[in-house]
Amino acid sequence: MKFACLTNVYPAPSHTFIRREIFALERQGFEVARFSIRAWGKSLPDPDDQRELARTTVLLDAGWLAILGGTLGLALRRPGRFAGACRTALALSTGGWRDVPRHLAYVAEACLLVRRLEAAGISHVHAHFGTNPAAVTMLASIVGKISYSFTVHGPDEFDAPVGLSLAKKASRAAFIVAISSFGRGQLMRWLDPAAWPRIHVVRCGVDSRFLAAVPQVTDSRTLVCVARLSAQKGLPLLIEAAARLAQTTDFSLRIVGGGELEDLLASRIKELGLADRVTLVGALSAGGVRAELLAARALVMPSLAEGLPVVLMEALGLGRPVVTTSIAGIPELVDADCGWVVASGDVEQLAGAMRAALDATPALLARLGAEGRRRVMRDHDVETNVAELAALLRPVAQLAA
Repeated sequence: MKFACLTNVYPAPSHTFIRREIFALERQGFEVARFSIRAWGKSLPDPDDQRELARTTVLLDAGWLAILGGTLGLALRRPGRFAGACRTALALSTGGWRDVPRHLAYVAEACLLVRRLEAAGISHVHAHFGTNPAAVTMLASIVGKISYSFTVHGPDEFDAPVGLSLAKKASRAAFIVAISSFGRGQLMRWLDPAAWPRIHVVRCGVDSRFLAAVPQVTDSRTLVCVARLSAQKGLPLLIEAAARLAQTTDFSLRIVGGGELEDLLASRIKELGLADRVTLVGALSAGGVRAELLAARALVMPSLAEGLPVVLMEALGLGRPVVTTSIAGIPELVDADCGWVVASGDVEQLAGAMRAALDATPALLARLGAEGRRRVMRDHDVETNVAELAALLRPVAQLAA
């Protein structure tokens, strides 16, 4: 049974959870065609991502001449459908005329996607993120005879649900997936109640290979943060908390990931005299992330905006307690029985929780880690959760076929 998966950027270091989902769906018997709107454009440290790159069709890599030619071809052969897609694109342009060129570009991307799908005999697309991938799939469903569904992760979709026209995208979708109960609630807030029965919670998961052979909790003085270096993750706050902690406590902090705040964070680390305490590691493979988590006493995730970070599942699944914030879907996984939960944006609470993690006895760390692992094995096993997504995909993929 065939379907396509469309993402804004794939593969990418921050999209390991999508790769795990695709692999698990293939083990469920699906043939999954990978599509990405644009390429990551940077190095891919994970060998699995390097292999995925060869399996992925990147729409914008076709070049604008090919995209324009394909668009004009479909416009001539299907003028009514093409006009409908253009009208819908204009309706999605909630930012006024400045927003129109971007959404008309989505029509061109949708036309290219339709040509690729029809050539491969694929009639259903599942998009990840309710941003531009959902827009392109919706427009493709108008130009071509395909159905679509999409997963909303957050926080981008919840920051601008009206600007992103979430309700319009959901109105045509076969189903919509939220990765947490919080996410479902946010969708219910913005979608017509008639669409609520088509909203399903399918939680992200971690595979057994990642969770295998977990050693005992380490007594190291190292804390680790694994995150994109973006404003959503609250990393400047983490640096400030580390500076306060450094006045009285012996520890090291390793920040794994890349992103637009790298220079700012490096500068702040230097200003605060933390170069011997705080290390910006850069992006790592899944194996590298696993090794960092296992070598750490605890994971610290000081997020300001989230969906439900997969790295929390990874850390807890490896028996490592976490320090994190009480926002979005995080309280559905983390509480005082498996970590330390603080108010978002409160540097004093964050520093205090980091100190508590460093002061915790081996027995406490082991107890918190064991409970976290139990929760992940129960609620975030990728095979179990992908089976729920597969049950949603089978009827629409069969109908589309």
